[in-house]
Amino acid sequence: MVDQLIRATAANGGIRAVGVITTRLTDEARKRHNLSYVATAALGRTMTGGLLLASSMKRPGSRVTIKVNGNGPLGSILVDAGLDGKVRGYVHHPHVELPPNDKGKLDVGGAVGQEGYLYVVRDVGYGYPYSTTVELVSGEIGEDLTHYLATSEQTPSALILGVFVDADGVQAAGGLLLQVLPKAAEDESLVSALESRFSQLSGFTPLLRANKTLPEIFQDLLGDFDLHIFPETQMVQFSCPCSVNRVLGALKLLGQTELQDMIENDEGAEATCEFCQEIYQVNSDQLAELIEDLKTNTGS
Repeated sequence: MVDQLIRATAANGGIRAVGVITTRLTDEARKRHNLSYVATAALGRTMTGGLLLASSMKRPGSRVTIKVNGNGPLGSILVDAGLDGKVRGYVHHPHVELPPNDKGKLDVGGAVGQEGYLYVVRDVGYGYPYSTTVELVSGEIGEDLTHYLATSEQTPSALILGVFVDADGVQAAGGLLLQVLPKAAEDESLVSALESRFSQLSGFTPLLRANKTLPEIFQDLLGDFDLHIFPETQMVQFSCPCSVNRVLGALKLLGQTELQDMIENDEGAEATCEFCQEIYQVNSDQLAELIEDLKTNTGS
């Protein structure tokens, strides 16, 4: 199945549901960053969570930045996801590997660490971005983002994220977000029924590996709650806006002296994008042009 995101409502608009498949984009990140199994799972879950959070934003150009800073060996995780379905991210120590946890699964919580902080920044495209910081609950990402939603939006939410990766790469990845909106939150029987069904899920990737589609997953969970699936299917992808021009702009900030030193001692410069690992080579002539631009701007 292709990477995609779909939205739905249920209970006469009282429940908001979003599902996303991120198998290919997670594998793209795995290849670009040469990730270990556990790092693939951690970054894949965080990118999936970022897309689910961004899906509720309204203004074109809106983005969500998630930083997970735990005390585990994986170090920090940084993800940037947009309402447009584009996401990118990286892990500070991409090659860390751990034995499976006591459930026989990838030990994402152990790799991330159970102590630390989750930072979420929402940029709605105008004004100052809205930032929230919460303590990590488990380091498993899904539980931590659920805690963030309860703390920040104070909306009953259920979030499940999953990545299944083996020697051949990422075989399944994605997630599901259910939110009970205020007009339905007072219906205790509805909330209880949803909690019961959600708790019975053994995970999200087993559903994908059983060839369940997102509409079928929604139907199983919410089919008897006046489910309405929106017809629009949004494609999602790993995408980074880095470019040679952006690299030149960054180098220009170093100033004339540093640029001249690069020309004389290194005969150019090399820059690597942390988000996508794209390598950019800048030659001496390009650096000299930057110096001339700086001189011109200084003179004017």
